[in-house]
Amino acid sequence: MQTADRADLLSKLADLAPEHFEAVALEVFRFQAAENKLYARFLELLGKKPAAVQHALEIPFLPVSLFKQYAIQTGRWYPQTVFTSSSTTGQTPSRHLVRNLPAYLENTRRGFGLAYGDPSEWCILALLPSYLERSGSSLVAMADYFIQQSPYAQSGFFLNDLHALRDTLLECLDMEIPTLLLGVSFALLDFAAQYPMDLSGVTIMETGGMKGRRAELTRGELHRVLCSAFQVQGIHSEYGMTELFSQAYSQPRAGGDSRFVPGPLLRAVACDINDPLAPAPAGRSGVLQFIDLANLDTCSFLATEDIGKVYHDGTFEILGRLDAAELRGCNLMVE
Repeated sequence: MQTADRADLLSKLADLAPEHFEAVALEVFRFQAAENKLYARFLELLGKKPAAVQHALEIPFLPVSLFKQYAIQTGRWYPQTVFTSSSTTGQTPSRHLVRNLPAYLENTRRGFGLAYGDPSEWCILALLPSYLERSGSSLVAMADYFIQQSPYAQSGFFLNDLHALRDTLLECLDMEIPTLLLGVSFALLDFAAQYPMDLSGVTIMETGGMKGRRAELTRGELHRVLCSAFQVQGIHSEYGMTELFSQAYSQPRAGGDSRFVPGPLLRAVACDINDPLAPAPAGRSGVLQFIDLANLDTCSFLATEDIGKVYHDGTFEILGRLDAAELRGCNLMVE
């Protein structure tokens, strides 16, 4: 069976219609099965022949933990940069090699744009201290790119200067500037404790991430604290991982549930907790797996350590972590 080449796949991914997602995913699978030595070996150990895979749900998903041990590449190329995960003492961070950084950034812009409009329409205030304090964060790369696209001088990072953040928010509210406050969870809680204020004109988005800085909260508890402190009706959320080049976003919904909508090159799949090769029914709890076609040059088929539910409309929820999974920067326990 002939496989598509990289240039052909890039052309298809540039303007991928939802109805063509599965067909292109199968092409990407065959391309990676042929050109990615680690993934090919994984398929061999499973006894899975690429030619026998006829549907996207039949594609085996590579455990994300392998990004801690191997430099995962499809084809031979030299990385422009390397994204690394946050880790605590004694943990090994994941390393995701990046062949084309502008392509990653453009994909983040595309996904954000579908959910919120182009970053150039926003003032972006980023409160990401734990990510700024280390190198290699994909989240910081995305936020920095969005800040660069913003026409507002107020846009920028706020490391630990919460007083300056408060003043900037008040200025944006006074000038009626459309403002996004993007923050890691523990930093947003610190800001809420020190400077509770009416931010009903601001979009507040948490990215998860306690990492031992505070006691773990469920996502519902976190949102309730922030809503009360900032006098807003709801909190937005971003779901991303070092191993994924695409993001998903959750906007406040009636009834209080928190479902993520994946970007155009991302699809979520839940598998049975006891059988990673068996899909879980829609709306049933399972281990989350992702098809991220933006990972064309690494591996697009990844099994996470997150428990969640995937619904018929493609949205998904995060319910927690597998018991044996390590804490991660994107981890946030939920009800």
